[in-house]
Amino acid sequence: MIGRFLTGAAIAGAAVLASATLIPAFAAERTVLVPAATTDVKVTTPRAVTVLAGGCFWGMEVVFSHLKGVELVTSGYAGGDAKTASYDMVSTETTRHAEAVRIVYDPHQISYATLLRVYFSVAHNPTEVNRQGPDTGTSYRSAIFPQSAEQARVARAYIAQLDAARSWGAPIATRIESGAFFPAEAYHQDFAVKNPNHGYIRMWDAPKVAALQKTFPTLWSAKPSA
Repeated sequence: MIGRFLTGAAIAGAAVLASATLIPAFAAERTVLVPAATTDVKVTTPRAVTVLAGGCFWGMEVVFSHLKGVELVTSGYAGGDAKTASYDMVSTETTRHAEAVRIVYDPHQISYATLLRVYFSVAHNPTEVNRQGPDTGTSYRSAIFPQSAEQARVARAYIAQLDAARSWGAPIATRIESGAFFPAEAYHQDFAVKNPNHGYIRMWDAPKVAALQKTFPTLWSAKPSA
């Protein structure tokens, strides 16, 4: 978790340290354009919600907030109980919570399967188990929290499709889970947008945003959702 709090000049030193240890520099920013899903959720409402976990919620939030059709992204915790849904508690890695984001979107503009394609291509590395980049622990696991039976069906089918395609060269570690979502503390919301020069954001999350714009230019929105 030390990587979350790097600032300014510490970035260069951290990159050197990372290259000399088990954490390769900028490992979290690897991008693999996975194939589009062969199945999707039917559009039945003007608004839809999904919850995704894939490492530090700062990066997940800023990636999905730059997609056309996404109206609101909230950082938070999913998989545990309300009484342990706080950063201090989740950081103990004993709560069953994952750092996650709740995404409110217009399914007429961007589909559930398209959100999952961004999730599996740019937002995180879905082959890593209980870690992303410099962050380790079960709270940084790759997990999808479907908000309907249809979402669960599509997510499971897509994971099977990607495993068969071997797009990442390793099995997809993403889990399908259930559990309520609890918003994180106010200072975590829109963290990357409010703190673009924070060391962690510059090192681990800004490259994700750049990769999103390059990999999915037709989905890109220059102005992040609030």
